[in-house]
Order: sequence, then structure tokens, then C-alpha cells
Amino acid sequence: MSSSGNLQRPTFRDVLHAREIVTRFLRPTPLFEYPALSAMLGFPALIKHENHQPIGAFKVRGGVYLLSRLSPEERHHGVIAASTGNHGQSIAWAAKHFGAPAVVGVPEGANPGKVESMRELGAEVIFHGHDYESCRLYVEELARERGYRYVHSGNEPLLIAGVGTIALEILEQDPAIDTLIVPVGGGSGAAGASIVAKATAPSA
Repeated sequence: MSSSGNLQRPTFRDVLHAREIVTRFLRPTPLFEYPALSAMLGFPALIKHENHQPIGAFKVRGGVYLLSRLSPEERHHGVIAASTGNHGQSIAWAAKHFGAPAVVGVPEGANPGKVESMRELGAEVIFHGHDYESCRLYVEELARERGYRYVHSGNEPLLIAGVGTIALEILEQDPAIDTLIVPVGGGSGAAGASIVAKATAPSA
């Protein structure tokens, strides 16, 4: 696979390779059923507890895999991302563990707790614009000017392969699962889950 400037569709093989890397840094998260929730929904429902991850969110899986695949030169120059919170924390956490500088652009009014978390993880945080889109455009320009490796929050094959490891864990923890309900923001988690389900549970 290549960087976001020359996209190639991630495959199930990429997810399997991502798991080899991700499990060196992150433990599998629990999959629990809650009877009251299942009763309310009318079917057995299991919850995948990605809130047990170091940043409290699944996106760190993608950050770890992406940073692991960068060249020494790319890590030396550093990475940059635009985020309203979790993506930025993911990149900051992974960059810290791989010894790479990280810059995260956030829009004005971004969640203060998440901004502070990024800073505590060692990222330089830059405020720009009133919404994510204006911040993203500014960050992309900074990446071109300063030679950072830009990391899009969703349109990035390495991130998709990394977060696909969630679905892989779920279907290994309970192979009988026939439906995956995935929240959609940027789409990386849904894309990763779709790749895994198609390969391992096509009837789901």
C-alpha cells in the first residue's frame, strides 16, 4: 500500500499484517453482552469496548499501524493531521511510541480535554478555522510546505487496515455474530469492518 497521495484499496491481507503490528502495542479489548440492552433491542447484542484503548477510542489502532509503516525519513520529518479529537490523539500516541514529531491541527472550539491529551502525548497543536474542513485544508497546505507526512482521518489505506483489526477480533471472539453495527464518522472503521466481514463472514 502507498500513502494517501496514491491510494490503493486495503485488503484482508493488509488487516492481517496490521494485527501483527497492532498487537505488539495494544491488547485485544473485551466483547461483552448486556442482558438489558439485548432485551431492549430484541436480539443478543454485544459491545466491543474500545474505550479500554489508551486514548479511549478505536482510532489508535490505525495510528499505530500507519506509524509502523513509515520510512525512517518520514518519521524524522514528522506527521501532521487535522482532527476534532480522536484522530489527533491516535496520531499523537503512535508518533510518541515511534519517536516521530507530530503536529495536529484542530478547529477553534475543539474539545479542550482532547486538545490537552494531544499535547500531553507530545504533539504540537495548532488552532485554525471555525470547522474541521477549513482546518483540514490548512493542515494539508502545511504538510506540503514543511514536508510532513499528512495523515487523513479516513482516506488513508494504512489507517483502514489498522482499524480493521477491531472486526477481526470481534469475529474471532464470537464467530456466530451475523451483524456488525459500526458508527460512521470519517468511515475508516466501517471500511475496515467491511473488508474483514467480506473475507471471514460473508453472510454477515
